[in-house]
Amino acid sequence: MKDYEHDYPDHTETPGFEHGDEAPCNSSANPTFYEVAETRYASRRDVMIGGLAAFIGGMIGAGMTGRAAMATTTSTSALMGFTPVPVSTEDTVTVPEGYRVTTVLKWGDPISGHMPEFSLDNTGEDQAHQIGQHHDGQHFFPIEGEDPYHGSSADGIHCLNHEYVDPRFLHAAAYAGNALRDGEVMVDADGTRPDDHVLKEMNAHGVSVVRIAEQEFGSWAIVPDPRNRRITALTPMEIGGPVRGYHKLRTKYSPDGTMTRGTFNNCAHGVTPWNTYLTCEENWAGYFANKTQYDQKPDLPREHARYGVRIDRSRYGWELAASGADEYVRFDATEKGADATEDYRNEPNGFGWVVEINPWDPESVPVKRTHLGRFAHEGVVFGKVEPGRPVVAYAGDDARFEYIYKFVSDGLYVPGETDGSILDSGTLYVARFNADGSGEWLALAPGRNGLTPQNGFENLADILVNTRLAADTAGATKMDRPEWGAVDPHTGEVYFTLTNNTRRTEAQVDPANPRAQNQFGQIIRWREMRDDPAATSFSWDLFVIAGDLATSRTFTGAALNEDNIFACPDGLWFDAGGRLWIQTDIGESAQYRGDVEPMGSNAMLCADPSTAEIRRFLTGPVGQEITGVVTTPDQATMFVGVQHPGATTSPEDYAAGNFSSNWPDGGSSVPRSSNLVIVREDQGIIGA
Repeated sequence: MKDYEHDYPDHTETPGFEHGDEAPCNSSANPTFYEVAETRYASRRDVMIGGLAAFIGGMIGAGMTGRAAMATTTSTSALMGFTPVPVSTEDTVTVPEGYRVTTVLKWGDPISGHMPEFSLDNTGEDQAHQIGQHHDGQHFFPIEGEDPYHGSSADGIHCLNHEYVDPRFLHAAAYAGNALRDGEVMVDADGTRPDDHVLKEMNAHGVSVVRIAEQEFGSWAIVPDPRNRRITALTPMEIGGPVRGYHKLRTKYSPDGTMTRGTFNNCAHGVTPWNTYLTCEENWAGYFANKTQYDQKPDLPREHARYGVRIDRSRYGWELAASGADEYVRFDATEKGADATEDYRNEPNGFGWVVEINPWDPESVPVKRTHLGRFAHEGVVFGKVEPGRPVVAYAGDDARFEYIYKFVSDGLYVPGETDGSILDSGTLYVARFNADGSGEWLALAPGRNGLTPQNGFENLADILVNTRLAADTAGATKMDRPEWGAVDPHTGEVYFTLTNNTRRTEAQVDPANPRAQNQFGQIIRWREMRDDPAATSFSWDLFVIAGDLATSRTFTGAALNEDNIFACPDGLWFDAGGRLWIQTDIGESAQYRGDVEPMGSNAMLCADPSTAEIRRFLTGPVGQEITGVVTTPDQATMFVGVQHPGATTSPEDYAAGNFSSNWPDGGSSVPRSSNLVIVREDQGIIGA
């Protein structure tokens, strides 16, 4: 059973795989979360007698010390007042009766410069002034600029991540008629790619910072504003924190290791108490190629190998741009010069970080806050912030069998004075989940938990550049793709989605382990000791094990039903009223088939954390992922992202112009990632 990570020699064949997902690269002997769970609930005889219900029943609702009232009922929640919507496979958005939905911030909408209108013929320069592709994490900042959660509910600066691109649709005018897969690019006969195609892809990544305002209730529009800007794969960035100036960050572009260019694969996000935006670099490693060899074999440094930097061509082949310009060739990390300042062998080390953006100052340079660690960051969520206390931030490493982290600042939070530099000094921890329902935060710091020069970690900067290896050494628990986190505003408990795990093949199923090729995922939660976010120990349980009618359970022991079955939880967010919003991401390779077929299209659900009642609130169009959610301060308007509609289009259908989705413009149009604007007809609070 120790070889379960290799059940699928080709990771692209695993259930739920999406274009760009990392290949498994954690070869450490650390225990997986499943092994911890099996040990914790390992009265295997009891499991075999009771079957799945007994097994799951032991995994949920236990171990959360200090919980005032663990619910044991499925009574109707007072938090939710809407009628759930059914599963859907229609190419539309469905919301409950009494709600209506419009769109804003569609890929290609102009926001700056000469305001180029969307067209399939847009150039790479046009894209630098337009909303990017594949929306993800996002936040609405009230226009007063004083507080990220209080102020105007009709006017604000919206920050929106753009995770990746689908070149088929981005270059639809040039690629029409070719049988192309999701994510595939076309390479010319001479082995190069047109510069403008590469430029357009780079400018469709990153973050949009754009002012939006309500025109009438439920209708929003982009407002021209000098603060509107695109932050892309080309934007100059500072390196902050302990890694600034470290020799493994030195490149031809930045010989002193203090700068890099761009951010990409921006998945989820964070919102700081000092009113700035954090964007998180997730599956970034595949954007680079390192062809360095020794004795005719690949010779990757550990800071490349442990993250999955490629040894052939990069994900989109940006290094193949015909001009050979410096901004493109940097994606080739092969050793070419006499030292690191003559090539881009260290360029990948400038990625995998959390980037802080000041949405209020268009001249400000984004900063990569390196003390938050280097890995496939899904997002950042802050624990309860109190004056005179440290700032605490949680993050998940969204790759199979990776870890959950926590940062605790050295400095204390002072309202009106604290800025992002507080994230540059502190302690990064990684989680160990124990079988008895307890947990520990293991410090990733010099001299602690085996992180010594004798074990290959020369200093703090080295630990942070090699965060995954440091966590391996410390003995963290391998998790099942930790994605978004959320903190209950009432209890302070922390929730994280674990989106899926393909551990078991059919041949490995037994009564104690009844679910093969787990495509469904679960949501874990924990409570810090003494309710102190900076504590080094915690207690944990499972809030819900996702799945179908037969395999799911909430922490009350109840199964999910037709109103709330779901798979692959991903996005997660608490609103101010304490409702937990859950977004799903069934990969396009798995949608509408197999075990996840009953789930239909990806959806968003709402949960009451105290009763475990869950209701499906929204379903999206064909082939998309629902991701990113926030409300205005009055909670009367909700923004939700729809990413990659039409991703399920087959190569043959693409060539024929038959896209699986034509949302949101309809007809035979190219699908476009967009934001939903959701309101209640009675102008009340969303979800209530």
